[in-house]
Amino acid sequence: MVYRDGFIDQVSEGYEGVAAREREALPEEYAGKTLLQIFIRRFVRHKLAMAGLVVLVVLYSLAILTPWITPYEFDEIDLYNMYSPPSAQHWFGTDELGRDTLTRVLYGGRISLMVGTVVAILSSTIGTLIGMIAGYYGKWVDNLLMRFVDLMLSLPLLPLLIVVAAIKGPGLGGIIIILGLLTWTSVARLVRGSFLSIREEDYVQAARALGASDWRIIVRHILPNAMAPIIVSTTLMVGIAILIESVLSYLGFGIQPPTPSWGNMLHKAKITMTQYPWLTYFPGLMIVLTVLCFNFVGDGLRDALDPRQTLYRRYT
Repeated sequence: MVYRDGFIDQVSEGYEGVAAREREALPEEYAGKTLLQIFIRRFVRHKLAMAGLVVLVVLYSLAILTPWITPYEFDEIDLYNMYSPPSAQHWFGTDELGRDTLTRVLYGGRISLMVGTVVAILSSTIGTLIGMIAGYYGKWVDNLLMRFVDLMLSLPLLPLLIVVAAIKGPGLGGIIIILGLLTWTSVARLVRGSFLSIREEDYVQAARALGASDWRIIVRHILPNAMAPIIVSTTLMVGIAILIESVLSYLGFGIQPPTPSWGNMLHKAKITMTQYPWLTYFPGLMIVLTVLCFNFVGDGLRDALDPRQTLYRRYT
C-alpha cells in the first residue's frame, strides 16, 4: 500500500487482493494453490455435482451429435410401425405416426437444452445489469429499480407466461424472449446485494477517491468479486427455464409440433399414456434428469465458490 495525497492506495488490490486474503485464510491442504485449483478441488469433492456434470456433458454431446447418432429423422413417418413398443429397431418405440421416439427425444433435447441455455444467459445478463446499477448507485436509483423488481415478483409467473405466449404466438424465438424477459428478477436481487456489500470495501473507496470512473470501478473491482452468485444462479436458471418451457409446451403454448420438445411430446402422449406408456416415460424422464442435474451442479458450484462455505467440509 502506498500513501497518496492522504489516501491509502488500495486500488491495485482489487480482485487479486481479495484472492490473496482468501488464500491466507485457507487450511494447509490448499497452501500454494491458485483459486482455480482450489475451486476445482472443492467442486470435485461434491459427488452429486460431479455426477450431474457428467450426465449434462453426455446430454449436450448427444444433442449436438443427434444427426449422426440416429438413422431416422424426427418427422419421418412410418404408418406400418405405429405405436411399436421398444425394440432393437426402435429403442424407445414409436409414436402415433410411427416416428422413432428415441430420435424425437434426442431432437427434443436439442430444443430444450438450447432454450434453457439461451434463456439463462439472457436472464442473467438482464438481471446482472439491473442489479449492478441498483447496487452501485443506490439511493433513488436503487429504490426505483427494486420497486420494479418487486412488481415483477408479485406477478404470477406461469399465468403471465401463458397470457404473453398466447398473445405473442407460439414459436422458439418467442419462447426464449418471453422467458428471458420474465425470469431475471432473482439474479438482479442477488447481484444488487453483492454490489451493496462490495462497494463499501476499502479498495473500492480508494479507487473512487483517486478519480476512477464508475464503469472502471464496476467492471474492474466489483463485478469480479460478485461473479460467484451470478454463476450459480445462471446454472440453476437453465434447469428452471427447461422446466418452464416444458410446461408451456405441454399446455400447448410453447414449441409446436412437428418440431419436438420434451414438453410437447408429453402433451401428445397424455391421451394414450395408459395404452402406450413408453411415450410418456422417456421425455418425462429426460426432463426430471436434466433439471436435477442442473440443480446438483448449481449446488456444487455454490459450495465451491461461496467464500462463506466451511473450508473444512468434506463430501461423502
